[in-house]
Amino acid sequence: MKTKKKNAAQGGTVRMILKYLKRYHLLILFSALLALASVAISVYVPIRIGNAIDLIIGKNNVDLQKILYILIEISLFILAGGLITFTMTKINNRITFSVTRDMRNETFTKLQSLPVSYIDKNPHGDLVSRMISDVDQFADGLLLGFTQLFTGLLTIVGTLCFMIVLNYKIALVVFLLTPLSLFIARFIATRTHAMFTAQAVAKGEQTSLIDEMVGNKKLVHAFGYEERAIARFEQINQKLYGASLKAIFFSSLTNPTTRFINNVIYAAVALVGGYTCIATVGTASPFTIGMLSAMLVYVNQYTKPFNEISGVITEFQNALACAERIFSLRDAEAEEPDLKDATVLTDAKGEVTFRDVSFSYTEDKPLIRDISLDLHAGQHIAIVGPTGCGKTTLINLLMRFYDVKAGAILIDGKDIRTYTKNSLRDSFGMVLQDSWIQSATVAENIALGCPDASRERIIEAAKKTHAHGFIKRLPNGYDTLVGEGGIELSAGQKQLISIARVMLLSPPMLILDEATSSIDTRTEILIQKAFDLLMEGRTSFIVAHRLSTIRDADVILVMKDGNIIESGSHEALLSQGGFYKKLYYSQFVGATEDA
Repeated sequence: MKTKKKNAAQGGTVRMILKYLKRYHLLILFSALLALASVAISVYVPIRIGNAIDLIIGKNNVDLQKILYILIEISLFILAGGLITFTMTKINNRITFSVTRDMRNETFTKLQSLPVSYIDKNPHGDLVSRMISDVDQFADGLLLGFTQLFTGLLTIVGTLCFMIVLNYKIALVVFLLTPLSLFIARFIATRTHAMFTAQAVAKGEQTSLIDEMVGNKKLVHAFGYEERAIARFEQINQKLYGASLKAIFFSSLTNPTTRFINNVIYAAVALVGGYTCIATVGTASPFTIGMLSAMLVYVNQYTKPFNEISGVITEFQNALACAERIFSLRDAEAEEPDLKDATVLTDAKGEVTFRDVSFSYTEDKPLIRDISLDLHAGQHIAIVGPTGCGKTTLINLLMRFYDVKAGAILIDGKDIRTYTKNSLRDSFGMVLQDSWIQSATVAENIALGCPDASRERIIEAAKKTHAHGFIKRLPNGYDTLVGEGGIELSAGQKQLISIARVMLLSPPMLILDEATSSIDTRTEILIQKAFDLLMEGRTSFIVAHRLSTIRDADVILVMKDGNIIESGSHEALLSQGGFYKKLYYSQFVGATEDA
């Protein structure tokens, strides 16, 4: 059963590869014609060499003019063969790298359409490994196949035909012994696929760990995690070593074993051919020395592709294993598409309703249960509660990063599932705790959501968020290049740029998820004034741990264990003396009540 499933999976992978190759069928056809011409030349030349040998040893008076003619002819054919091979190699390279380019583009495009849940469940480094390392490995296998497989098959057929014409009995000896090479190659190849798959998986784990350690370098040092990181890396590296050693060892057996068989075939042809030369001397159809010489060249030409094809088969197993990982990402279920009659949300007023909303990331662990809310346009809604209570999950549901399991969320009286996702998300401006700063200029980072914004608008947005001052002090002001992740900027500066980014967009609704967590108290006061300006007239959702930042919110939702247990204004919740009061005073008095 496992073998059938494995073969079915491999068959599906091969069909996908063929679909990519079909796009370049004209180039493939041209490459095949060139391969045919190259093989025709390679099998014709030995006959002419044999003719020249017979001319030299067959007569007392050597016909130098005829020999010279043959040598010139051979030289021209060899030159033509070289040009054909060069052209064919260029075409094969173009096909291979066009296919891998398409594969990378389509896989990256698919990555953009995958739901957040898929990204959350898979190590980021492993996804990177599939996009980079696995595609490179696949390209190597595909290029080797184009370079050697088709040409090798043509060479086998062509040389066998010529050997039959020269002497069918000797050709029969070669033909009967050849299956030994094929058997050995197949025997080894069927056992290396799983090894190459394990190797690719281990590479993905290694890339994932490296990505994790590089991305969290400061924390690694801060918590003294270096030794444990090294231990984890050595463990994965040892796993990769073991998988690679097995794969390479077993695949490397192919060449010497098939080469040994080929040497046996060569020796058999030399013995049988030599005997035939002696036995046919003086007959009407002698088997000449020149013909034996051509036959021995053909034996080499005939057996050499079996070595190459066995190597191609082994490499193809590696390529197939990598392609399976690539296609598993490409075939992952995309984010649920918009409804066919989905409408575009424009000029949202900001009336938000939660109607009996329930949600869980896994079936066995319910998180949000039967939440119902009516929030009015222009209200500022703060969401507070202990870690893991479901605050950020509510935001994920609002943005449709995840869809509710039961109930509905309405904006302006309509279920958000009836809107297109892009228009829904465009109606929200988000400032998250983790600021995303891309490798670009400061101005380009601010204009991330509005790339056509003028410099004046960018500067105005920066001034409103009090980012203009520190930006002007950068080496090139707004044209200063910041590295990936904003490595040259402080956490507070990155947050200010993120806030300026939303200020520039001026969306109808806002989501502020710990938006001031990385900013000092003095800057926080200035930012709060900027937020007051930004939030004026806009429905705003504010997720906060620092409760001092949400005292002026119109409604504070207090969450615990996925439920809203209290709601109201800051003063009203304090007067109730409930859970919110404990949370609030624990931040100022240092109380240790269990939150």
